[in-house]
Amino acid sequence: MTAHRGAELARPGRCVVIGVLNVTPDSFSDGGRHDTVDAAVAHGLGMVAAGADYVDVGGESTRPGADRVAAEEELHRVLPVVTELARAGVSVSVDTTRSQVAAAALAAGAVLVNDVSGGLADPAMAAVVADAGVPWVLMHRRGDSRDMYAQASYRDVVAEVRRELCRRVDAALAAGVDADRVVVDPGLGFAKLPEHDLALLAGLDAVTGLGLPVLVGASRKRFLGAVLSAADGRTRTPLERDSATLATTVLAASAGAWGVRVHDVAGSADAVRVLAAVAAAAPEPASPTDLAHARRPGGLVTPVHTDDTERWRSA
Repeated sequence: MTAHRGAELARPGRCVVIGVLNVTPDSFSDGGRHDTVDAAVAHGLGMVAAGADYVDVGGESTRPGADRVAAEEELHRVLPVVTELARAGVSVSVDTTRSQVAAAALAAGAVLVNDVSGGLADPAMAAVVADAGVPWVLMHRRGDSRDMYAQASYRDVVAEVRRELCRRVDAALAAGVDADRVVVDPGLGFAKLPEHDLALLAGLDAVTGLGLPVLVGASRKRFLGAVLSAADGRTRTPLERDSATLATTVLAASAGAWGVRVHDVAGSADAVRVLAAVAAAAPEPASPTDLAHARRPGGLVTPVHTDDTERWRSA
């Protein structure tokens, strides 16, 4: 199978949902749950049936403190799953920071590269993506999984993440990556403390304001557990954070994010479709001329005075 060249970024007219498929023994939420090819493929197909637009296959844990695995082991975990899902017609994303793994996954049928290092971990990644002509998610982080929290210091986390993402985008464009295939991700949980994650969600419009597609990955992350801590200090486990994740999906989609990356697909897939239906049902904003000539069936102009809570309307 040859690599997909010129793969377009999915733009279904609503927020995209990317399902997380970790084929690792040690990921923070679902490590070891899909540790055979058959189990992983079945879960991937299940996520598509639940409404996922992409399935993001990752073979190396990026949880805090995780050690790197050898490239050969990452390939061994990822390639059979990517191959089978692609054969089944699934739009597969590969979650990797290695150009070697990305190139092999693209050759096996993947159509998107999700790079949590934003291209910093492997200088050859940009050339692989540019040559393949596929979308590339550039995530913000500082350091790697072993030391990133040592660098979680910001004066203005929204402004600094935005600025650092711009640098990664500039580098990608300079390497020949098509601007239409660049996606940015503010990197919730990566070199961020809970207060930073919440500030980024609150200020997401500053990231979407860059004019690039934005991916938000809040699913089951530690800051959600911190927000929902019990009175005795117990934080919710990752599997107990799906309802909270759904709230972040609604926040992200409402802020204009291109996509969300989630473990539990069904709820987010339903939510983004309802949001899109509501948006489609909203009336077009009326022009001043239209408002001035609002008429009721008898042909009488009916001006309705407006204040902060009322608008001109036709009676």
